[in-house]
Amino acid sequence: MRNKKVREIMTTDVITTTSDIDVVYAFEKLMKYKISALPVVEDDKLIGIITATDVGHNLILDKYELGTSVEEIMITSVVTISPDDTIEKAIEVMKEGVSSSGILNQLPVVEDGKLVGIISDGDIIQEIF
Repeated sequence: MRNKKVREIMTTDVITTTSDIDVVYAFEKLMKYKISALPVVEDDKLIGIITATDVGHNLILDKYELGTSVEEIMITSVVTISPDDTIEKAIEVMKEGVSSSGILNQLPVVEDGKLVGIISDGDIIQEIF
């Protein structure tokens, strides 16, 4: 299982957003699809990511003004993986991807700069069991 490739278990129909969308609408999308991260793309290229935890927390604290765009709050240094990497490598990247705040739940899968999928901790758990 550990040598299986990311492309074999990744989700290819990734729900994404663009950078010009209002944060509130992006958060609604996260909740509607029950996902924890929303890659930000322009011309199929990954340019950032937002997470339900970060956006929800900041909305509750009223940190955003009306009209705040995804571009203003997205994480631009996104940790990614290749579709040809192994699941074992994905697990390592998820463990090491966040310095002090735990583990990454989602890893965008990028090939030649383009978003081609996403792999989650849930995908990996389903593969194990």
